[in-house]
Amino acid sequence: MEIKEIVKDVYAVGSKDPHRPLFDQLMPLSEGTSYNSYLIKGNDKIALIDTVYPPFEEEIENKLKNMGIERIDYIIANHGEQDHSGALPKLLEKYPMAKIVTNTKCKEITMGFLPLSDDQYVVIDDRSELDLGGKTLQFIFAPWVHWPDTMFTFLKEDGILFSTDFFGAHATNFDLFWENDPSIIPLAKGYYAEIMMPFARIFQKYLPMVEALNPTMIASSHGPIYRQPKFIIDLYKEWSGSHKKNQVVIVAVSMYGSTTQMVDYLKEQLEKQGVTVKLYDAVHLNMNALACDLVDSAGLIVATPTVLTGPHPAVVEPIFLANVLKPTLKYVGLIGSYSWGTMVAQKVKEMLGNLKDTTILEPVLSKGTPKEQDFEALNKLVEQIEQIHKEL
Repeated sequence: MEIKEIVKDVYAVGSKDPHRPLFDQLMPLSEGTSYNSYLIKGNDKIALIDTVYPPFEEEIENKLKNMGIERIDYIIANHGEQDHSGALPKLLEKYPMAKIVTNTKCKEITMGFLPLSDDQYVVIDDRSELDLGGKTLQFIFAPWVHWPDTMFTFLKEDGILFSTDFFGAHATNFDLFWENDPSIIPLAKGYYAEIMMPFARIFQKYLPMVEALNPTMIASSHGPIYRQPKFIIDLYKEWSGSHKKNQVVIVAVSMYGSTTQMVDYLKEQLEKQGVTVKLYDAVHLNMNALACDLVDSAGLIVATPTVLTGPHPAVVEPIFLANVLKPTLKYVGLIGSYSWGTMVAQKVKEMLGNLKDTTILEPVLSKGTPKEQDFEALNKLVEQIEQIHKEL
C-alpha cells in the first residue's frame, strides 16, 4: 500500500497483505487483508493511529522514513490484537520518545502480548481528548464492539472516525476509498459475519452513537475508507437487526443415505412453501459462505446421522461456529437417523447454549431408513417452520 493523503496532514501508511490465505488460521481470505495505520500531523505533535501486523514492521518504518518523520509523539492503540498493535515494540525502538495512548484494558492486553513497559503508556478516559495543534483526537470507548479493549478515535476537525475493527473488510482490491463499488459488500459482509456478528446486539447502542458523530469518513483497521459513511452504517443496521429473510440454512452429512433422504424431502417441502433453502455439505464446508447465510437466515437445521450416540464429527464444526457467532436465528431444528440408540438431540442442544433466544424445534430422528411416520414428522416440522416464517 502506497502512502496516501486522506485529507491535509492525515495519511494512510498501513500495509496490504494480498496473499494471506487465512485470518487467525480460521477464516479463508479470498483476496487477503490490509492492516491500516494512519499518521496525523498536528501543528505541535504527531500521532500514529494503530500500527501493523509484525511481518510488515519494516514496511511501515520505511514509509515513515520516506516521509521524513523524525519523531512521533503518540501511538494510539485502539485495540490490542496484534494485527494492529504488533509493530509497537519496533516503532518504539525507532521513536523512543513516543507514548502509547490507550485505555486500561488495552494496556493490559498489549503488555500481555508484547515486551512493553508501564512507563511507555499514557492511559486515557472515555471521551478524553488529545490536542496535536489544529488536530484534536477524541477517544470513544466501545467495549465489546469486538474485544473488551476496543475504542474509536475521532478526528474532530476533519470528522474522520478511526473505528478500529468496526466497519472493516478483509479486502485489498482498493486504492484507498470505497467509491460506490458494490463489490465491497460480500467482503464486508463476510468480515461482519465471522468477526462482528457475535457482538451484534451491542451494536444497537453504538450505531446511533456513530451516527450522532456525523462523520465525514469512516476509516477502519481493515479495508477501504468510506467517504459515504451511511452506506456501511446502513449495512450494519441491516445485518445486526432482527429482520430475517424467508430463508433457512441446512447443514447436512449422511453416511449411508438415510439422512440424505430426510434432507431431500425436507428441502423439497420447504421450497414448495416458498422458503429459500441454503443447503451445505458439512464434509466440504465453506465456512465464510455459511457464516454469511446465517446473518440473513431465520433458521438453521442440522442434519446428521448418529455416531456413537452423538452427532457426526463433520457437523460439530458448523454447530460450534453457529454457537460462537451467535446469529439472531428464530429457530434451530434437528433431523437425522440412528440405528440402536441416540443422544444427538441432547448433545446438539448443549452445543448451542449461546443461542438463548432461539426456539429449539422438536427433533425428527428416524430409526434406520426413514419410514412413513418419519416423513409425517417432517411434514409437521415444515408446518412449524412455515408458521414462523409467516410471522417474520
